Amino acid sequence: MSSVTAVLAPTNTGKTHRAVERMLEHDTGMLGLPLRLLAREVYDRVTALLGESEVALVTGEEKRVPPRARYWVCTVESMPVSREVDFLAVDEIQLAAHHQRGHVFTSRLLEARGRLETWFLGAETMRPILRELVPEARIHRYERLSDLRYTGVRSLRTLPPRTAVVAFSVPDVYELAERLRQRRGGVAVVLGALSPRTRNAQVALYQSGEVEYMVATDAIGMGLNMDVDHVAFAALRKYDGREQRYLVPAELAQIAGRAGRYLSNGSFGNLAPLPELPPGVARAIENHHFPPVERLKWRNTALDTRSVDALIVSLKRTPDRPGLELTSQAEDFSALVALAERRDIRDRAQDPKAVALLWEVCQIPDFRKLLEDSHVRLLGEIFLQLSGPKARIDRDWMHRHIARLDDVRGDIDLLTRRLAFIRTWTYVSHRSRWVDDDGYFRERTRVIEDRLSDALHERLVQRFVERELRRSAQRGAAATDIDENHPFYKLAALRVGGAPAPGPDEWVEELIEAGYERFRVDGRGVIRYGDEDVARMTRGADLLRPEVTVTRADLGPGAITRVRRRLMAWTRDLVAEVMGPMRHPRADELSPAGRGLLYQLEQGLGTIRRRDARLQLRDVGDADRKLLRALGVRLGGQLVYVPSLLTPAAIERRLALHAALYGPAFSLDLGPGAVSLEARDSIPLAVYRALGYPVFGTRAIRADMAERVHRALGEAARAGAFEPPRALAAWLGCPAHALPEIIEDFGYRALADGRFAPRRRRRDRRRRSRRRGSDRQDGAGRDRSG
Repeated sequence: MSSVTAVLAPTNTGKTHRAVERMLEHDTGMLGLPLRLLAREVYDRVTALLGESEVALVTGEEKRVPPRARYWVCTVESMPVSREVDFLAVDEIQLAAHHQRGHVFTSRLLEARGRLETWFLGAETMRPILRELVPEARIHRYERLSDLRYTGVRSLRTLPPRTAVVAFSVPDVYELAERLRQRRGGVAVVLGALSPRTRNAQVALYQSGEVEYMVATDAIGMGLNMDVDHVAFAALRKYDGREQRYLVPAELAQIAGRAGRYLSNGSFGNLAPLPELPPGVARAIENHHFPPVERLKWRNTALDTRSVDALIVSLKRTPDRPGLELTSQAEDFSALVALAERRDIRDRAQDPKAVALLWEVCQIPDFRKLLEDSHVRLLGEIFLQLSGPKARIDRDWMHRHIARLDDVRGDIDLLTRRLAFIRTWTYVSHRSRWVDDDGYFRERTRVIEDRLSDALHERLVQRFVERELRRSAQRGAAATDIDENHPFYKLAALRVGGAPAPGPDEWVEELIEAGYERFRVDGRGVIRYGDEDVARMTRGADLLRPEVTVTRADLGPGAITRVRRRLMAWTRDLVAEVMGPMRHPRADELSPAGRGLLYQLEQGLGTIRRRDARLQLRDVGDADRKLLRALGVRLGGQLVYVPSLLTPAAIERRLALHAALYGPAFSLDLGPGAVSLEARDSIPLAVYRALGYPVFGTRAIRADMAERVHRALGEAARAGAFEPPRALAAWLGCPAHALPEIIEDFGYRALADGRFAPRRRRRDRRRRSRRRGSDRQDGAGRDRSG
């Protein structure tokens, strides 16, 4: 039975970080997050550790599901809870009280479980009701890592750098951003309506220090990590979809808690002309003490789809447990009721399958937040097409709707509306049962969203940052004098009629979204995107976890951070591909000795000396040997190795990993198909071995050829003393005078007449003992034992 843990704590206590770490301790896991933006942020963090081949991202508008995903990062609504995973967590569980979305969080709280372990993360206000509804949960509380202090009322003029000004309507956000631009020269804007691409670009301006201020809605309150020192409330009331109301102290604290990250203290206050916060409210936010949540929103999940009316009745069913109340104003339910009044809809929804389809269509989110009848009309048209003879959305009809949105002209408001509408079609395109050629439409909507996002980011910069460049020009800093690497250079040049090369923003976004196959790495560890060198793999924690240094020169700090994170994910996938035979799921079927052998083989990048694994090999039975062969592992006379990792492409990747760990001083020039090369004293033998070229005598010999030599010498030695096989030097591509030392390293001794014989066992033991002593002395790299 799954153990249930509730982590209830204020902001900046590392709840989400702890959950991610705990998930990665399990073989499989799923994490549900409250926002698409936050899901993408966590996905980027996890893939930077593991690569993209093991991690799925699932939101209403984006699905990245690799064939063998072990970890699932999702929005709470999109969690595939029918999929069994060892660990499951839901973040911001206090949203179970939200009037629109709360019933989904409540459903996860009551029904979603990991096979071994389940975590719920949220505010301390959930403690009493959690004890009532999930009595088996063990509740943990953590203290905030930094202090949060109320500093009263400030004017725009006196706001300190690294301030986020918070308002609750788009017009207010833009008006405040304009005022800050006039006083401070530049500001970033963060709204919930922005696409992840635009939001990331705006946050990058702020995070890199290119602007010191941000104006945002309460979208920053849900775990989006930014370096904010002070939060200034420009309003204390918001429209919540039903009414204009004051935020309760717990909601204010969720936003104010964005100030101060990790061990850095933060502050919060009001922006003039707002009055001071009541002392009790300010103290409650500072001390994180708020009234408990008393009731959670709930909706029946056992739906009756025999008819439209039966479905509506089942959705109206009231809860039979204390602490729960029926969700009364959900958008999808309102859409269902509206569509149920139409005769053409009822005529199509005559059987359980059609009723279930109607309900699925009603759950298409209204990203545009238009008048309800406009959204309902769209849903009705989609349902009529899906329930018609073709059971698909008409391709031409959908294409016409989408094509109208592929227009980057217009102001900020128009671009924002187009972005919201394209999100609807992105959501639809991810329903493969609804759309023919869904892959085309997913790519089409993604491209349009990217274009609109880039245009919106540019408009925001032009409107809220351009004034600073004009001032610079007036002070004599003409656009041609501005550093062309600066992200605002392009805009400044446009002001004075210059024509610089296109800026890097679009290139950065393309790189971040590019597939694994778009990147390459050479034997020096240089990463290429297309035809351009963009980064270098550098020394990391160990051979299998390299770091990445971005080398493209025209990127700002924010862009560098994002590019590095993408390339870190790519390097993890690269390692996973190289290590594929050692990380196959069937490896779990091996005995402990077999798994130990695979571990050694992984640390050696696919090649180890047999004598270094003698303890494991001693206990490897016939079943293990058979499975190891199936996994592509060869147990040779001298070596244990993986033949598939001896191809030129695999060897180049092994070279890249070693160049990252050891640096260019240890770079090797291994030509395609090289059988052997002279071993240099300056290169540690472990490097040659892990490249698949263990050293024998003075030569580094490719593993498969070394085994061929071993077999040939064994055949020659059957008749007693022998002369070296005539073809040996040709096989190895080496001079004949190098053969004696090579043959000795294969376990033979030279005789006075120039022949060779197997080494005497007693002397062999003494020699191995001497070598082990040498290994201990030269463990830093000058291990001449091969």
